[in-house]
Amino acid sequence: MRKLIIPFIALLFILSACSSQPKETGSNGSGAAAPEAPAANDKDSASGTITYQSENGPVEVPANPQRVIVLSTFAGDLIHLGVNMVGVDSWSKLNPAFADKLKDAEEVSDENLEKIIELNPDLIIGLSTIKNVDKLKEIAPTVTFTYGKVDYLTQHLEIGKLVNKEKEAQAWINDFKQRAEKAGEEIRAKIGEDATVSVIESFEKQLYVYGNNWGRGTEILYQAMKLKMPEKVKETALKEGYYAISTEVLPEFAGDYIILSKFNDADTSFQQTDTYKQIPAVKNGRVFEADGNRIYFNDATTLEYQLEFITEHFLGKK
Repeated sequence: MRKLIIPFIALLFILSACSSQPKETGSNGSGAAAPEAPAANDKDSASGTITYQSENGPVEVPANPQRVIVLSTFAGDLIHLGVNMVGVDSWSKLNPAFADKLKDAEEVSDENLEKIIELNPDLIIGLSTIKNVDKLKEIAPTVTFTYGKVDYLTQHLEIGKLVNKEKEAQAWINDFKQRAEKAGEEIRAKIGEDATVSVIESFEKQLYVYGNNWGRGTEILYQAMKLKMPEKVKETALKEGYYAISTEVLPEFAGDYIILSKFNDADTSFQQTDTYKQIPAVKNGRVFEADGNRIYFNDATTLEYQLEFITEHFLGKK
């Protein structure tokens, strides 16, 4: 009888030791077994999850994401909210305003799945137009947004909800709206209620004029500050957000003031033409040139830069 009891006790110790080992619930990207995930909506735990109500349905995401990949547009929102990114799109990587914050982030695209896997993200964010969404979802929770489905400030709030920083996002929105509207009142008082402003961009070999929701400061100028756009811009660019034009018709789209977004490799020969030089805004020194890479987006970080740029150039103060 004693001979049977000793092996039985040893077996209990073996079973107890096995049951104390972490359960394998999936790979963490390095091939090692990942620890079992805590219960959903555990907002107090760094490794917990919350449920984000995306436009495509509920998605379980980290309550405190640490390794985010942004495949389009939203890097500046995450920078402003203090969320770490391990991978970003090429446009974000080129933005000099993001350089310090993204110096350790890799440039990635929606087609480079191997690199995304290597970066071991815990959350992937992009526009609804990105490719390989189903494959990306197999790598990490993936949330996409349709551009323009909500206004630019609500978009920041949604990003805040996604990364469990809704209060911080809302506080910034309230403050930003107040500052932008106040600056708009001062600008209208200075330039006149009927003065018009155009946002024009030189990109590669093409000129574009922009409506009121396509970055480049348009949301601030036309929505927050309530400055006026020329009628020709309303007719052509307001619906789609942008409109391609030629140098010959540029005077028709030029407002009393122009914000000119320029990229380093863009064709700027139009600025040497008589057509351009005879535009009243040009003759009166009312063209404000901006770095295209810096003013491009409409995320929180870029909006702060745009507000400073607009205030400085229209009012002569930061």
